[in-house]
Amino acid sequence: MSEENEKGLNFIEQILEKDLEEGLHEGRLLTRFPPEPNGFLHIGHSKAICLNFEMAKKYGGKTNLRFDDTNPEKEDTKYVDAIKADIKWLGFDWNEEERYTSDYFDTLYEYAVKLISEGKAYVDEQSAALIAEQKGTPTETGINSPFRDRSAEENLEKFTEMKDAKHPEGSMVLRAKIDMTSPNMHLRDPFIYRIKHESHHRTGDKWCIY
Repeated sequence: MSEENEKGLNFIEQILEKDLEEGLHEGRLLTRFPPEPNGFLHIGHSKAICLNFEMAKKYGGKTNLRFDDTNPEKEDTKYVDAIKADIKWLGFDWNEEERYTSDYFDTLYEYAVKLISEGKAYVDEQSAALIAEQKGTPTETGINSPFRDRSAEENLEKFTEMKDAKHPEGSMVLRAKIDMTSPNMHLRDPFIYRIKHESHHRTGDKWCIY
């Protein structure tokens, strides 16, 4: 990209053109808009929509519309329909190929089982308040859960019980086993699954862990 051409581009276009010229991802451009269908869109969403769809259009790429529908308590098909209508009102189209995180619930569950089997995740039966307290602060390291080192077999048994709706909400969660001393608090054994006894707008009552 010449210096003259670069002057007429914003910083996002400069990055994209550089990547495309260098053959990143074989010159393919794929953007996405991933709303959670738990409410109506606002002006901030329209900015993200216009940016992603316009950049894909300008450079011959494609934009995926993927609904991040992992909180059945707050989500509804009326929000899905409203979001799609708003995107079309803004003048964009996704070729009617919208995607949903719920399309992959079975696959995500299998990945969770794999993590547990490899000793990389565990079921924690402490209260949310106690878990939060044990995470420490930005200047103090966290404390390991007493459930962190139990066997993979027991964790698999507990996780299966979570999936089979044998426990109430808030009684246990699945956590990734990362590092409770990490300076990044988001890496201090974050939640992977929690129990939600709510009907999902697409999968009904098949799942109670999200």
